[in-house]
Amino acid sequence: MNHFPLFADLKGRIAVVVGAGLVAERKIALLRAAGARVIVSARAAHPQVLARAQAGGIELRLGEFDPALLDEAWLVIAATNDRAQNQRVADAASARRLFCNVVDDPDLSSVQVPAIVDRSPITIAISSGGAAPVIARRLRERIESMFDPALGDLAALARRKRSRIREARPQLRPRRDFYDWLLDGPVLDALRRGRADEAETLLEQALSTATPPPAGKVLLVGAGPGDPGLLTLRGLRALNEADVILVDRLVGPAVLALARRDAEVIDVGKTRGDPHESTQARIHALMVSHARQGRCVVRLKGGDPMVFGRGGEEIQHLKRHGIAYEVVPGITAALACGAYAGIPLTHRDHAQSLTLATAHRQTAVAGLQVPASGDGQTRVYYMGVERLPELGARLLAEGHAAGLPCALVENGSRPGQRTLHTTLGSLVEAARRHAIQSPALVIVGEVAALGMDLAWFGETLRPAPDDAGRRQAAA
Repeated sequence: MNHFPLFADLKGRIAVVVGAGLVAERKIALLRAAGARVIVSARAAHPQVLARAQAGGIELRLGEFDPALLDEAWLVIAATNDRAQNQRVADAASARRLFCNVVDDPDLSSVQVPAIVDRSPITIAISSGGAAPVIARRLRERIESMFDPALGDLAALARRKRSRIREARPQLRPRRDFYDWLLDGPVLDALRRGRADEAETLLEQALSTATPPPAGKVLLVGAGPGDPGLLTLRGLRALNEADVILVDRLVGPAVLALARRDAEVIDVGKTRGDPHESTQARIHALMVSHARQGRCVVRLKGGDPMVFGRGGEEIQHLKRHGIAYEVVPGITAALACGAYAGIPLTHRDHAQSLTLATAHRQTAVAGLQVPASGDGQTRVYYMGVERLPELGARLLAEGHAAGLPCALVENGSRPGQRTLHTTLGSLVEAARRHAIQSPALVIVGEVAALGMDLAWFGETLRPAPDDAGRRQAAA
């Protein structure tokens, strides 16, 4: 973050505004709405500012700016059209360790005034850090339409009843569920219709109803391949329901940043060299232990939990121990890497079937009929980087041509995505030359070559001349 978001209580406290034009008037109006005692210093004042002063809403001091005026201030706003004057105000504020906003001048400002969505006591602030205030205002317009005007009345009611709610729902999870009911149930509807007494009665009736102790549960959630924008809406809700999050190594911080701030996050990721079975046993034990304490456990996995994610084993364990569970699918890496690399995994002219496999298969399945290359199939291999030599050798031994197009997608959908285009015969050497690292996915089939023309995201690494020569020779 470039700026720390902060909501200031200015009720009864002095805020100094230097300047008294229309821009200053807008800042004065915001400060007065927040209950600040506003002192305005200016050489001359706009009629609207004069009218405020005459009505007793502000103190207006006409003349040159006196730095001593800031001695009792909590906040300073410079809103003149004279940058040298604004610089003097900013320097005087800095000398007194006061936050100062210089309107439309982020370089001189130590604090920014955001665009505001007001549903008091709910306040939503949007800031671009002074870089693009018009964008912040446009975002505010969109957000305004998303939030019911009655939310302010609901928040005020909840504030009045806060002690009563804590008394009736002493445990955190039932209390969270009650607040969810307030947002989704009839109380907000009654407030929307202007029936405050009915809303309070409904709230009291709900609090008087006994609730059973919360039952624990486990949600297996697919976090997708890395881009937080690919997390499903149900996955986002699950992250905000969680008391405990058991997170895999491949889940990035951008996805975790969407979770409840007070959720307990436990890293259970497996790394190369770890005894996987003992790590998995620990995961099983943690899921059961926390669920039996009445907690909502999110088992957060990269990609999709049911595609090479051992999700099946985990829900079998939960079933055996009588733990309620739910599976929230995620976008699996094959789909995301193909899409972000511009590689259609199926195509009417090149591939009519798709196989997802893991490169960790040690031996070929006995009796398996392996189609020849050019068979209209796409094969996607997970966890293939560490075993790329074995994978390449196996595919060549199965009869696939050395010139068969391949792509290695590293960090698919993430900012550091690289897609290496090569051929089966050059796969191992090309990966070594470009230092491809895990996590990376291997795509084998004619469709892989389409990504060289259709790529739209990340870096595309083109075949080396020797790769192209091998492909032409094979053809």
